[in-house]
Amino acid sequence: MRRLPLITALLVTLLAAGTAPPGPGDAAASPSPGSDAAAAPSPGSVAAASPSSGSVAAASPSPGGAAATAPSPGGAAATAPAPVSAAAAAAADSAAAWPLFRGDPGQSGSAPGSLATDLAPVWRFKAGGGISATAAIALGTAYVGSLDGNLYALNLADGSLRFTYRALGPIRSSPLVRDGVVYFGDQRGTLHAVDARTGRRRFSFPTGAEIVSAPNFTGGCIVFGSYDRNVYCLSPADGKPRWRVETDGYVNAAPAVAGDAVVVAGCDGNLRRLRAASGAEVWKLPLGGYIGASPALAAGRVFVGTFENQVVAVDLASGHVAWRYEHPQLKFPYYSSAAVRDGLLVVGGRDKLLHALAPRTGEALWTFAARGAIDSSPVLVGDLALGAARSGQVFALDARSGKALWQFEAGSPIEASPAVAAGRIVLGTLDGTLYCFAARRRQEGGTS
Repeated sequence: MRRLPLITALLVTLLAAGTAPPGPGDAAASPSPGSDAAAAPSPGSVAAASPSSGSVAAASPSPGGAAATAPSPGGAAATAPAPVSAAAAAAADSAAAWPLFRGDPGQSGSAPGSLATDLAPVWRFKAGGGISATAAIALGTAYVGSLDGNLYALNLADGSLRFTYRALGPIRSSPLVRDGVVYFGDQRGTLHAVDARTGRRRFSFPTGAEIVSAPNFTGGCIVFGSYDRNVYCLSPADGKPRWRVETDGYVNAAPAVAGDAVVVAGCDGNLRRLRAASGAEVWKLPLGGYIGASPALAAGRVFVGTFENQVVAVDLASGHVAWRYEHPQLKFPYYSSAAVRDGLLVVGGRDKLLHALAPRTGEALWTFAARGAIDSSPVLVGDLALGAARSGQVFALDARSGKALWQFEAGSPIEASPAVAAGRIVLGTLDGTLYCFAARRRQEGGTS
């Protein structure tokens, strides 16, 4: 019994010296992109986080600059959190997450909560290649793929790097985070499933061509398209195929899901409704031209833009066209996916306009003129419509009038779409910069 104080003192000394055993998820530090480093990790491998990437300041240093250090996963907490009701936890989780390309399975492009208009970058992260995929936000982490072939997991609070996962090729597919797993495709045609906390591979599934389509989920599968002309449904547990549907062209778009309905737009010009359980076709609607945009589902309708310069609304149950919108003067295609909520639909066009329409009738409500084509898909949050143009312009508009309330110049082309959660916007550019915007920090006597 007399030895206990001596042992306790020894343990305290070891912990103070930083020699405690590693906690779950701890690993050797990895270099940040652009720094001098050893050879890149092999495909399918994971590099653990270095907390030095990113910054907590509005004017952040390049990767490798100083940042606040987040506790390692599994680290001890000072106090246990108070119990939270299931309903409150679900609401908080919803507001704090943007877990897939358009925010929800129906791809509405609508975010819960509200967003400030006095926005500024709170951190920046520099990837090793351009970013054309949209980020996913879940578990306090932003996940984004890059054309350098890496999936990056970054602390949403300060931009510090949690892990890097090496895919087989460049990544244009926007990730899905579901039940602790990140799913995304690469340009070598492989669908990857990666542990969302550790970055370790769960499984991979090869298709016959590149995957740009962002994965979505149904009750029993992960569903996505490939440039091999197929739509796939895989088991989320082990990646085994449950069904596959062949189309007549590339599948660039992400499927939209509502209950047993899986709606897929294809480069063959067809809009299809499939059964989630079996892949059986319910209806097929030719829209007369190439479709690169992903469909959005709301109020029993499907909304999608086409390369025939139209936005089309289709009845989800019957597959019949409800209305078609075409700008009276400007004839340009729509690659942007629509955002729809509360009697408002917004979609970007290659005519450099953000178009606002009435979802019930297709009536034009307003347009906003950007400084470049809009391939990025807009987001509706609170009273705002968010968008980004290929020119590098990022903007927040009054959703009722289209009046600009905030703008930012990224200085690089933008293809990716905003991801919005926890009062923040995460958005990547083709020069490889990932921005996180939030309300400007207010200090006593003024703003920072």
